[in-house]
Formats: sequence, structure tokens, C-alpha cells
Amino acid sequence: MTGLGRRLTRLLRALVPPGPRTAAGRRAVPDGGTARRAPAPPPTAGGGVRDLTGGLAGTDLEHRPREDGRPDPGEVVWAWVPFDEGDGRGKDRPLLVVGRRGGELVGLMLSSQDHDRDAADEARHGRSWMDVGRGGWDSRGRSSEVRLDRLLLLPPGAARREGAALDRRRFDEVVAAVRELHGG
Repeated sequence: MTGLGRRLTRLLRALVPPGPRTAAGRRAVPDGGTARRAPAPPPTAGGGVRDLTGGLAGTDLEHRPREDGRPDPGEVVWAWVPFDEGDGRGKDRPLLVVGRRGGELVGLMLSSQDHDRDAADEARHGRSWMDVGRGGWDSRGRSSEVRLDRLLLLPPGAARREGAALDRRRFDEVVAAVRELHGG
């Protein structure tokens, strides 16, 4: 890189505030790509999104999407989710809302990556994925998978926008797989 290139890079870094990043260190955006400027994460790491512990007891898992602008079970929403490592880093990503526990939503992460190709490695790390197909939550029309082993609690306001609704049949298949994996 030339001296001018290095100076321009430093100038751009000074102008663009840090935000959530992908595992490769690129700025994260909702469609899984990268951008020049990413939204800053909420003030608290993960916006309060945290892993659900203790299984599904007390969780209402019912398909209830409504066109009211608020996230409901059966809908895909976006939220800033901490990485598994728990080191304060995370990513803005789509989540399938599968239920409610009290005033909080219970969600599962979506990914456009094909985890069938590395299924053995994913299983070795305790990760379990299920295909859910394509939907309006991905502007590029890519097929998605939902991660079944990591249940997330989203406090009110953590899901920043509505994405799309999963059809009832696919939702019921996901909930059956979640119940099989987590009990309940």
C-alpha cells in the first residue's frame, strides 16, 4: 500500500465509528454482508440479549405473527447478538422468535451459511442447525438455517425491526426440533 493509501485508510478509520463486526473483522450489516459504516451496538453488550438457561419451562411456544410493528412468535426480527465466546463482541443478525417467557421474547439465530457442509464439526462443538428455506428476512433470497441449540432471551426493545414471518408449517417443525433438543 502506498503512503497515500495508508493515510486515506487512517482517515476513514477516524471518520467511521466502530460497530459490530463479523468474525473476519469486517463491519456487520443485517444481510450478512459488509458495509463501510455499521450501526453502533446498543449501549449494553448485546442490547440485553442473553442465552436462555434452564430449558423451556415457562416458555409459551406458539405461532402468533401480527402485523402490528412489534415482534411476535413466528416472525424473523433483527437484534445485536453476542458471540458464543462471551467476550463482548457480537453481530447484528436475524432471529426467529419462537416464543415468549414473561415479558421477554425467546429467539433462535438464523444464518445464510450452509452448515450441512461442516455438520460433523458443528456437532462436535454442540451446535445444531435446521434448514428453514428462503424468506423475506434475507434481501438476497438466500436459503437460511436456524440454530436450535442456542436459545436467546430478548428483552423488550432488543429486537429493532420486523423482518418477515415464517409460515406455520416450518415454524411448527422448528418448535418440534427445539422441544426434542431442549425438552418440554
